[in-house]
Amino acid sequence: MINSLEFKIIIHIHDTLKNHSFILTVDIMAPDTSSDTFKILKNTDADWTIVLSGSLNINTAAPTLNTLTSQLKKNTLTSLKFDLKKTIDIDDYGALALYELKNEVCRPETDFQILNSPEELTSLMARMESNNSKQRLPAPFALDSRLIIQAGEAAIDTVKSIKYFVSFIGSIVLSAIRIAHKPKSLRVNDIIRHMKTTGVDAVPVVALISFLLGLIMAFMSSLQLKQFGANIYVASLVALSMVSELGPIMTAIIVSGRSGSAYAAEISTMKISEEIDALLTMGFDPVLFLAIPRMIAAVIVIPILTMFANLFAISGGLLIGITMLDLSATSYISQTFNSLNLFELFWGLSKSFVFAILISCVGCLRGFQAKGGASAVGHAATSAVVTSIFLIVLFDSIFAVTRSYWG
Repeated sequence: MINSLEFKIIIHIHDTLKNHSFILTVDIMAPDTSSDTFKILKNTDADWTIVLSGSLNINTAAPTLNTLTSQLKKNTLTSLKFDLKKTIDIDDYGALALYELKNEVCRPETDFQILNSPEELTSLMARMESNNSKQRLPAPFALDSRLIIQAGEAAIDTVKSIKYFVSFIGSIVLSAIRIAHKPKSLRVNDIIRHMKTTGVDAVPVVALISFLLGLIMAFMSSLQLKQFGANIYVASLVALSMVSELGPIMTAIIVSGRSGSAYAAEISTMKISEEIDALLTMGFDPVLFLAIPRMIAAVIVIPILTMFANLFAISGGLLIGITMLDLSATSYISQTFNSLNLFELFWGLSKSFVFAILISCVGCLRGFQAKGGASAVGHAATSAVVTSIFLIVLFDSIFAVTRSYWG
């Protein structure tokens, strides 16, 4: 048995180039085995090269591992290399000894290399590396340090985002001033094109969702109101809730998912493909060229889409009133007009105007912030939708609080 062998270690020191480099030769003598020798070429205290000669097999692997471990653990290594050019025989035990030596004396940042390695040894070491399932739990201070680092990185990213946002708002203001001085710098054709994609193409989905929403609201409210013979007030409920509250917010959410994400995806694609850099090189202002037309188009068409949403929602309620509540079309429409006034209408349109600015601004901002590869396009689109919906709900709550104090 290997454990029962007694080994005699003879150390010879040969001085060469005083205090700069020396060769440490260790002779390992074992009964019934040939003498095997390895040489440690120590360039510096942290840079070691070990030349193995002879056999590294079942008979010599254990003593070689113990001897080298005791020698190498005394130093903090940045580089450890094993040269196998003089090795005659190396088996699985020898490979395991090298692998264990790596785990015992090397840190994660240590450069560990095996030079002149046979192909069989290389594949065996790779398999042992892949099959190593030992997971070391991090020390408590390491976990705390990672949390501190992550918190710091998040804080830095937040500050950078705020700085970029302020810079983007400043660019929009400067572009607006430039348009006021030179109206011809505004790209009218781009505005018309974006009005079509943002507004006209969105009418079917806005109309369908608003119609179904009005239908559902009329049906659910009728279940309670008809118990008191107040079926006629279903028209008032649908009209007021849609015109002042649900119409603007539902339209804004639909547009943010449909057009806000498109703004972010288009601009981020141009950013990644370096088209925006090309615009800067040619002397074009990217904000004036890309963001302003989209923002103007959104501000124009989103209030109009909100009016369409209100109209189709009232139509959905009208269908329920005629088919299930025994109301005539004349009485339903008359009650709708009696419950609405210009304040409610302009209150809803003012909210949709603010939502349009938020959706277009966030979509363009996320597009300009994109960096990286193709995945950045999807990240920009997703971030634009999530941020827009959050801001829509936030500003809607601000409108609600403002109206409660105002009214």
